[in-house]
Amino acid sequence: MKISIIGSGYVGLVTGACFAELGHQVLCMDDNPQKIAFLNTGKVPIYEPGLEPLIKANAEEGRLLFSTNIQEAINYSDLIFICVGTPPKENGETDLSAIEVVGKRIGETIKSYKLIVEKSTVPVETAKWLEKTIRTSLRGTLEFDLASNPEFLREGNAIHDFMHPDRIVLGVSSERAGSTLVKLYEPLNAPLLMTDIESAELIKHASNAFLAMKISFINAVAEVCEKTGADVMKVAKGVGLDARIGTAFLNAGIGYGGACFPKDLDAFIHLASELDIDFKLLKSVKEINDRQRTLSLTKLKKLLSSLSQKQIGIWGLSFKPHTDDLRGAVALSTIQALLREGASVRAYDPVAMENAKSQIPSIYYAKDPYDAATGCDAVILATEWPIFKQLNFLTVKKSMRRPILFDGRNFLNPLRMIDLGFEYHGVGRTPLARMNAAL
Repeated sequence: MKISIIGSGYVGLVTGACFAELGHQVLCMDDNPQKIAFLNTGKVPIYEPGLEPLIKANAEEGRLLFSTNIQEAINYSDLIFICVGTPPKENGETDLSAIEVVGKRIGETIKSYKLIVEKSTVPVETAKWLEKTIRTSLRGTLEFDLASNPEFLREGNAIHDFMHPDRIVLGVSSERAGSTLVKLYEPLNAPLLMTDIESAELIKHASNAFLAMKISFINAVAEVCEKTGADVMKVAKGVGLDARIGTAFLNAGIGYGGACFPKDLDAFIHLASELDIDFKLLKSVKEINDRQRTLSLTKLKKLLSSLSQKQIGIWGLSFKPHTDDLRGAVALSTIQALLREGASVRAYDPVAMENAKSQIPSIYYAKDPYDAATGCDAVILATEWPIFKQLNFLTVKKSMRRPILFDGRNFLNPLRMIDLGFEYHGVGRTPLARMNAAL
């Protein structure tokens, strides 16, 4: 098939590259000329494992093209995926202005039947609004179909998630649209759920809200653990072994971030409010996460009496490992809070430092994790990159002014860190004496 991708950000590039890898002819369009010029040289503007060689190989084979011309993209194929950004407004509502622009251009441009697929994360009933937007700009009485095909790509694992999905959700309103999308995804041989468009739109928001709820739940449990001497790691394992619950996302830490969970949760809360529904559960999920993001500072202020004139190391800047995405990253909000308290910061991340420099230029960006820890009164592990488990911690300890290690992801072995002489602090972890007694 020939496929047009409008919006060549994270979702658009992964989707376009993977469809091309499946043998389709794909045109990825974006209105950022620098991005398209970069892509046409075989480079990728985001860090995602495996994406650059995938794009380069398919571009060289002629299956993957790039353009800044939206009219060209609309005319290129009868199957158009909308993958533009849907950022949050200040009140939590989803900003659909980019979707609106695309809808108007589609209406003004199409000369034959098109299947237009929402891939961007949008609130339920967006397709109804988009249909009106397109028809208002439509010249003549041309036919088109709308569909919803939400993405479930995890940054750092996106190519695997596309090629080996746990489910494919197709929201359609016509047999023609359904059969086209079923044929498109047939090579993946994955579980396929076909629904009405509204249900498909809602599935994405509901999924992310539920996962965020699991994280906030275990973080609230971690607070109970710290006050009672229980170990949240053992509690989470015991709870997660129940097949009805599962272990995924029961990981206590300093809160979730990223481009999806905070935005989608806010959008779901706002949508519920617009429908006169007070979704108190999701409000609590957000409140717990907001409180959790301040946990490291609260503990460090207690340990150091004051953060003024203190030097703090930060290990990890991206919101999760295996990506350079800083959107909603807990590390960045932590650094900004540290600077407000009068502390100085030394930070290291394997791939995200160049992005961070444009947002927070005033801190020291270290050459490696050891450099980040040198002379520090404490180190905060904010992102669980594998490299942070492979360090010579005796060298780290010797380089620090005071060996306080705050493990914001419960990533390291507490007993080993304490045996090495660190003042180790995790999230909801059992004190050393009780740990030894339990072993």
